[in-house]
Formats: sequence, structure tokens, C-alpha cells
Amino acid sequence: MNLLDKLPYPILIGFTILMALAPFVPEPHLLEKLRMLADGSLTKPVDIFDLFWHLLPAILLLLKFLHERKQVGST
Repeated sequence: MNLLDKLPYPILIGFTILMALAPFVPEPHLLEKLRMLADGSLTKPVDIFDLFWHLLPAILLLLKFLHERKQVGST
């Protein structure tokens, strides 16, 4: 059984929303890092790690969706 199969959608969706919006004040890190990426100022390794850290749950959610869609299509 795949790790993605073990992750329930409600928990993964909640974690994705939480990580996308954290920290709530003054602005979410994800928004800040995406602005830095668009400006070309995302150069520090800690900032790049922070971007991927906050995107990780969304990436897992997308992979789980695509994995399940592939399984349904192959049966």
C-alpha cells in the first residue's frame, strides 16, 4: 500500500490550507515567497526551503489525486 493511499483527503486538505496560510499575521509565508519568486529575489536557501515546505502538503494532495485517478483509469 502506498503512503498516499494511507493519507485521508480531509486531513490532507486541512493541512494544505493550514500550511498555505501560516503564519496568519502579517502575511502568509507562501504568498511572500511567491512574490519573491516573481520578483526574482528568491535566492537564499532558507527561503527556497520555506517555499517548498509550505507547498509540500499541496504537492502531496495533487499527487494523491493524480495517483487515484490513474488507478481508476487503469481498472
